[in-house]
Amino acid sequence: DVQLQASGGGLVQAGGSLRLSCAASGFTLADYAIGWFRQAPGKEREGVSYIRSSDGTTFYIDSVKGRFTISSDNTKNAVYLQMNSLKPEDTAVYYCAAAPPELLGTIATNYDYWGQGTQVTVSS
Repeated sequence: DVQLQASGGGLVQAGGSLRLSCAASGFTLADYAIGWFRQAPGKEREGVSYIRSSDGTTFYIDSVKGRFTISSDNTKNAVYLQMNSLKPEDTAVYYCAAAPPELLGTIATNYDYWGQGTQVTVSS
């Protein structure tokens, strides 16, 4: 049974940090491109960052560059999103998702498997 489990969200003050985890079961994350998406109330889901651990390719949207870091641990079959200097506008439900590595990008429809989402709330 293929599953992705996102965790690590919570309530934090502006300027604080959170580390999101994405754990996979039933498949090997290293064989896929893994993306982090977020959706704030009333807004469309947007791709935030992705990683393809097979060649180390990473990407960040401009609004999180320098603050967020995506990484992978193949021994734990997990991908992480370290979020520092959080801002109220980072408040959203964060999802991890897996796509075929050749479809690496921020287009949500390319992603086959999705985790259930974890809430990140940043207070001002």
